Amino acid sequence: MKKTLAVINEMKKQKIIENYAIAGGIATIFYVEPILTYDLDIFFTYKTEPTGLDVLKPIYKFLRKKGYKEKEEHVLIEGIPVQFFPVYDALSREAVEQAQKTTYSSVSIKVLSSEHLIAIMLQVYRPKDKERIIILLDQAKVDKRRLNAILKRHNLTKKYNNFMKLYGK
Repeated sequence: MKKTLAVINEMKKQKIIENYAIAGGIATIFYVEPILTYDLDIFFTYKTEPTGLDVLKPIYKFLRKKGYKEKEEHVLIEGIPVQFFPVYDALSREAVEQAQKTTYSSVSIKVLSSEHLIAIMLQVYRPKDKERIIILLDQAKVDKRRLNAILKRHNLTKKYNNFMKLYGK
């Protein structure tokens, strides 16, 4: 994982991507006990405004030059399947911009905050997202005031309240 993260940091340094943050299951593990996850999800921002999947071309070109191969929707970087997601709305952009800076095995990284993870999982709302929201609310330090502000800004308060009626304690 350390080498994988170093490659992603190199993409930022070389301006292939403007900014990034770890998302998904791996990000969740930074806040709770380990959970099962297959890949490393990276949300990223970019300077240009390419259309559609063109935004991924510079990333794939950079990684191919380094000898990394695609496997379905992932790129295997140092043996770790990595999936890149361009920010797709105001919530995902805010999540990357406000991501928590930390280190992993001496590599500087950014990880989505627990509050933004909950909001994005609420937005996506797959069965595994529902499970992870429950785990985050139970195990992570979640700033409820910050979470409520994020939910309000991105029109997710009603969905969160409905979720809590179904799954909350």
